[in-house]
Amino acid sequence: MDDETRLIRAGATPDKLAKTVGPPIQKGSTVLLPDAEALYDDHNRVTYGRQGLAAQAALADALAEMEGAAGVALYPSGLAAVTGALLAVLKAGDEILVADTVYRPTRRFCDTVLKRFGVKTGYFDPRQAPEELVGRAADATRLILMESPGSLSFEMQDMTRTAELARARNILTAADNTWGAGYLYKPLEHGVDLSIQALTKYVGGHSDVFMGSAAARDPALVRALLDGVVQTGWSVSPEDAYQMLRGLRTLPTRLARHGESGLAVARWLAVRPEVAAVFHPALPGAPDHALWARDYSGACGLFAFALKPGPAAAVNAFLDELTLFGLGFSWGGFESLAIPCDHQLKTRRFRRDYGGPLIRLHIGLEDARDLVADLESALSVYAGRIG
Repeated sequence: MDDETRLIRAGATPDKLAKTVGPPIQKGSTVLLPDAEALYDDHNRVTYGRQGLAAQAALADALAEMEGAAGVALYPSGLAAVTGALLAVLKAGDEILVADTVYRPTRRFCDTVLKRFGVKTGYFDPRQAPEELVGRAADATRLILMESPGSLSFEMQDMTRTAELARARNILTAADNTWGAGYLYKPLEHGVDLSIQALTKYVGGHSDVFMGSAAARDPALVRALLDGVVQTGWSVSPEDAYQMLRGLRTLPTRLARHGESGLAVARWLAVRPEVAAVFHPALPGAPDHALWARDYSGACGLFAFALKPGPAAAVNAFLDELTLFGLGFSWGGFESLAIPCDHQLKTRRFRRDYGGPLIRLHIGLEDARDLVADLESALSVYAGRIG
């Protein structure tokens, strides 16, 4: 053979790879199949690299094990996991019922893309009784999308009872379970059909990689999810899948620290004179505490609190005084974060009075005593601004 051909053929992938504790990172678009018949057997084997290779398969298998699922589809972001799951099961003429406290980009997708494609969206109060919620479903209702606790304000939903009643009417249920991370709460074990989460948050754990997942127990739903990924052209890189799998290994240890510190900070805030209310379902005395205690094995580090009433300038002064809490979106990483929420609450149908400006905190892995000191300094500034 000519040198050109020899260089193209040299250094081929070895038949056997050394066994390591993590999966190999395989980079490739073309997958070489064993024979002609296998070229179009894409339901039983990987025929193209976009379907995912060793690292993606290892991550999906590990997530399925954690979620108690028959299969898991991977998406390039948490939002893509929500939108991908919806597109996999909805069609023109369907209706979807969505918790009013759902993640704002999910709401935007429902109000724009789904509307354009002929899917009607109705929003429900997250504290509406499951019997009332399922009772309002129309013949066209195909899916109920829940998020418990709800984004920003942390209302809980009885997903177990809702799933039970919906199944009796042949209505699918889905849960954005990013707060529970597939570990603190397992929707599929409670009868929910689709468990969705932004792996970007706690599974990744370091605020440096995007990914989402959707899990199901029904093989037909798993097939619909996986077909949807292929049909829309989504893929995740092997490097990102490897990082997510690495994060998954330490998820229980990190969540325990996030949860413990989060509750410590929440308890401290609950008795501060500058604070009107704390919204953390794991906090004893919270409105939905009994529901959380029934279904969840623990808490993460995300919750909210309301300052006593004050102007926007005072809220900004409070936030700007923080030094250990970064001001930024997302959560689930090692660092603590804070954002004001009132701007995002304006699109809700069922508005509540939370007692004052709403602040969401993510409690990271720093020492809780240092975080309390940081908040104390900022609260003093806020108190000075409101008199």
